[in-house]
Amino acid sequence: MSAVAVSAALAIVGAESDGLRVLHYLFKPLTTLLIAAMVWRTATTGHGYRRAVLAGLLLSLLGDVFLMLPGDWFAFGLGSFLLAHLCYLRAFRLRGTWFRPVWPVLVYGVIAAAVLAYLWPHLPAELKIPVVVYVVALAGMAAQAACIWHQHPDRAATLATVGGACFVLSDALLAIDRFAIAIPLASVWVLLSYWTAQWLIARSVMFLPGTPRG
Repeated sequence: MSAVAVSAALAIVGAESDGLRVLHYLFKPLTTLLIAAMVWRTATTGHGYRRAVLAGLLLSLLGDVFLMLPGDWFAFGLGSFLLAHLCYLRAFRLRGTWFRPVWPVLVYGVIAAAVLAYLWPHLPAELKIPVVVYVVALAGMAAQAACIWHQHPDRAATLATVGGACFVLSDALLAIDRFAIAIPLASVWVLLSYWTAQWLIARSVMFLPGTPRG
């Protein structure tokens, strides 16, 4: 945890300071990699869940790299994170049935529709459909996590549910800052909520029922 926090802090400092940009390039991918390593080292009874979360983290690592590269690699980053959310969705599905109860789907559906409605006039034409697909996957992932919490209200599901909510917050802030209106200290809020989301989802692996902790 301490290594992740230090690495994340250095990445955020680098993102906010042009003179220290190298810190961002070094520690942004390292932070996600450290979280992935935490999952890799976890001995758990939920092997399918662990593999799906690990795949999501590695795809997120690829997305991190695309989003910080000079030039316009946004579509590649979007695609990487889309696949990451599908991996998380798969992990959460392994713990219960699809989208039951329905209220988390309705809540995240309203949030997704509101964000899309705000962003729509500002999105480039070529990104409108990809962004819709991405937002549906993101909202579905977060909703499924909340559904699993309702079905199995244990610590693993709680961590995943809060992680899913943080991911929605992070991506909403990122999109609003990028396409609609500049947010003061955007990198701080986006990255803080992003790594909180990833860390919580990763931690959910450690608290699956039957997983040894010591």
